[in-house]
Amino acid sequence: MCGIVGYFGKRKASDILVDGLRRLEYRGYDSAGIACVYDGSIDVVKNPGKIRALRERVQQSPLKSIKNATVGIGHTRWATHGQPNEVNAHPHQDVSGHFAMVHNGIIENYKAIRSGLAKHGIECVSETDSEVLVQLIAFCYKGNLEEAVSEALKQVKGTYGIVVMSDHEPDKLVAARCGSPIVLGLGRNETLVASDASAIMPHTRDAVYLEDFDMAVITADGMEMFDLQRAPVNREVMAMDWDAGAAEKGEYAHFMLKEIYEQPSAIRNAIRGRLDFEMGTAVLSGLDFSPRDAAMINRVLVVGCGTSMHAGMVGEYAIEEMAGILAEVEQAAEFRYRNPIITPSDLVVAISQSGETADTLAAVREAKNKGAVVAGICNVVGSTIARETGRGVYLHAGPEIGVASTKAFTCQVSVMLMMALKIARTRRMPLNDGEVLGRWIERMPELVEKVLEQNDAIKAVAQKYAKCDNAFFIGRGYLFPVALEGALKLKEISYIHAEGYHAAELKHGPIALLQKNTPVIALLNDVPGKDKTLGNAEECKARNAPVIAVVSEGDEKIADEFSDVIVVPDCPPCITPVPTAVALQLLAYHIAAARGCEIDQPRNLAKSVTVE
Repeated sequence: MCGIVGYFGKRKASDILVDGLRRLEYRGYDSAGIACVYDGSIDVVKNPGKIRALRERVQQSPLKSIKNATVGIGHTRWATHGQPNEVNAHPHQDVSGHFAMVHNGIIENYKAIRSGLAKHGIECVSETDSEVLVQLIAFCYKGNLEEAVSEALKQVKGTYGIVVMSDHEPDKLVAARCGSPIVLGLGRNETLVASDASAIMPHTRDAVYLEDFDMAVITADGMEMFDLQRAPVNREVMAMDWDAGAAEKGEYAHFMLKEIYEQPSAIRNAIRGRLDFEMGTAVLSGLDFSPRDAAMINRVLVVGCGTSMHAGMVGEYAIEEMAGILAEVEQAAEFRYRNPIITPSDLVVAISQSGETADTLAAVREAKNKGAVVAGICNVVGSTIARETGRGVYLHAGPEIGVASTKAFTCQVSVMLMMALKIARTRRMPLNDGEVLGRWIERMPELVEKVLEQNDAIKAVAQKYAKCDNAFFIGRGYLFPVALEGALKLKEISYIHAEGYHAAELKHGPIALLQKNTPVIALLNDVPGKDKTLGNAEECKARNAPVIAVVSEGDEKIADEFSDVIVVPDCPPCITPVPTAVALQLLAYHIAAARGCEIDQPRNLAKSVTVE
């Protein structure tokens, strides 16, 4: 949610800022702006709407700072406090115009700060919580920018990732974070600041991630880091392993379609070097578990939100079935607030593509505080969840730009299956069974490729239902979370009201809504309970609801019963969520494309949810 870019160097700042903001579009936003400092003044250009409109305004701007500055900050805003308009857009300035700031997060006590400033004659002009912070920094300024930032942040309650500059000290940028990510890119004779590594990848591979309550002061001489008490801190320089070209669409119409087609290679990267066929197990060194450690786990709790939670549900089934131990999945925000019962023998697995999801991060901290062993499954190296858990598994899926998650989901499922295999082999799973499962995991990229070969057939089915307003997805067992994920994908990008249900729940309410223009996507793959789900699909047909049947390859008997069929490769039940999910991703994509929707940046959605 929201995006930050800052630049300090020798090149034209406005060009780098706008390009960086373009690379952050996928995070979701409704307004954007930049501010540059030059020759003793700060100039700001901002507007509601898309980056392309901001680019035009910047290119046409006669402002000297915009034309000449080599220092600046930029922001894409996703509205929380106040409408998406030019006044509420970032960067914000203080009343004197000498300070400018960009902010991600939420200032919880902004009303109290606003009232305190008003008593000193300082009136805010926007509706945002963010503006009060730059006004407070200006109020605290006594000749040293970092001291003013430090003093102001000590009075703040909430979350923030900020970059501040002032024309009083034009040779300096100050960045700070608490709960909202900030990464510094270290280039040659230049330093970049961003909320997401994708904004700085074209310029450098060396990154430093700020931790909570860190503050970085960037000057021409380099960078210094402190805590809010101004004590020096050291943070590791990390190498970013993503290819900048991976964040471009290339020949594809949308990032989402590109990322759907990247899944075979992404899954290969996720499983590469992590399967030991000789021992019939998985090698997940990042977990830092010996076989004895794994054998001591009595329960696995998986926490996540949205797509990550659905991947965790697949893992829940696999761990219970293979390892014979209790596994549970919790929505991370619920876990955070319900005072869960946790013991030292529990393993809490936090799943987050970005590694910055606010509710999941809070669940990690709660689990650690209660004494559990905590591991993370993340895609972004150096992300907060990865650092705070201290153990876990990186997906290595590469950057995922489309807001609707695709390759992250299938890679998360792949990792959960390997985790289940590792735990199961320390318990009751025999060597031969472990090897067989490992071979099937190894084959998952091939299974996905077979689904992608059916793109045209899935597109033909999708076009028949592009005008529907409602849809249901039903499945059982391992396919229940896939039904939830399929419905989520459809509603995210096509704006069709879609719901996923366990097939057994159909008669407990949803069947009342069936009619001839309400398609039901029935997951009829060859898994336990298939016959029951088939009976539910027949009930839908009897009520004139069209059924799209997803069936296993070779199951002609069921395929012949339905006019609309999507075929996925036949594979074991625990493996089938991966190819089935890819088929549903294609279905959702082609429906959304036929409806003319903004697929990569759906309305109201953000890629990384870093606030509650």
